[in-house]
Amino acid sequence: MKKKVLSVILSAAMAATLLAGCGGGGQEAAAPAADASAAQEEAPAEDAAPAADDAAEAPAAGAGTYALVTKSAGNPFNEKVAEGFQSAVDEMGGTAVIQHPESATADAQITVIQSLISQGVDSICIAANDENALQAALEEAAAAGIKVCSVDSTVNVASRSVHVNQAGVTEIGQCLMDAVYDIAGGEGQWAIVSATSQAANQNAWIDAMKSIMESDSKYANLELVEVAYGDDEPQKSTDVTQALLTNYPDLKVICAPTTVGIAAAAKVLQDQGSSVKLTGLGLPSEMAEYIGDDDAHSCPYMFLWNPVDLGYLGAYTSAALVSGEITGAAGDKYAAGTMGDYEIVTAGDSGTEVILGAPFKFDPSNIEEWKSVY
Repeated sequence: MKKKVLSVILSAAMAATLLAGCGGGGQEAAAPAADASAAQEEAPAEDAAPAADDAAEAPAAGAGTYALVTKSAGNPFNEKVAEGFQSAVDEMGGTAVIQHPESATADAQITVIQSLISQGVDSICIAANDENALQAALEEAAAAGIKVCSVDSTVNVASRSVHVNQAGVTEIGQCLMDAVYDIAGGEGQWAIVSATSQAANQNAWIDAMKSIMESDSKYANLELVEVAYGDDEPQKSTDVTQALLTNYPDLKVICAPTTVGIAAAAKVLQDQGSSVKLTGLGLPSEMAEYIGDDDAHSCPYMFLWNPVDLGYLGAYTSAALVSGEITGAAGDKYAAGTMGDYEIVTAGDSGTEVILGAPFKFDPSNIEEWKSVY
């Protein structure tokens, strides 16, 4: 599959460095996520979407009304995904409806989905708080003629046409597992601070890490003592990190594959001068003060992809579904604006997905360059 991840906010040299490393480049957003709420207010509630079996023509490419449902309000990663989504929809000449649920729960997302059905949007792109609990609501949306894809955290196969994934699950698990091994010196106790216990992406990455650790004798001297859940809430993530330090005095490394969790854990470890080190998935802007390879910093290095690019790709995927350019079947190909061409592939859950790119490593050598980007 040919991909061109071009950045309008970075120099060509920076983009080349990123591609040569482990991930995709940045895509500048044309409008902040907060401004997208206006589009929601303007969406006419009385214009119901056509039924799935109606013969109504699809909107012209890019001219539809495309909804993004994030995991929750107040999550910086979600806000950056929304920026990219809004930027792409503006670029296509469509209307974006950005919805941040009040809490990171399935119930909060179901309420949002039902509202979007009544508004008659053309598509819903959703980062699921629960892989299975949204099925009935999303099937109702599909029955109303609304195209559904997931982004970041997937819904089950029956609930989507395609999933927009940041990177391959095994690839992420391998990066994180190798980081734990490296930082721990190949042995000792380590723990995980995750988001919610139902988050499909978190669970898939954690399962991949466990599988890698159990199947390779290289990791035989590492002991995973606990998977703690901070529910993508800063205070709860702080509390579970403190509990890990209390319960496991010999703990050496914490891995937090969630941007909220890693920021909370980093602050706890650094404020307390703990010898426990941290890695995971984080936003450079939030983690810059914690990145360092000395005793004064809690996180030697971490990984992520560009969430703005992820939202941008989610918007173009939504538009391609609405226009009929793709159905979500493996082998479907489409253009994603300035990011180039993408191809849909078979996912690990027997559904399909499109993959943004590989994770990128942030460390002391590049964190200052990236902290102002996102």
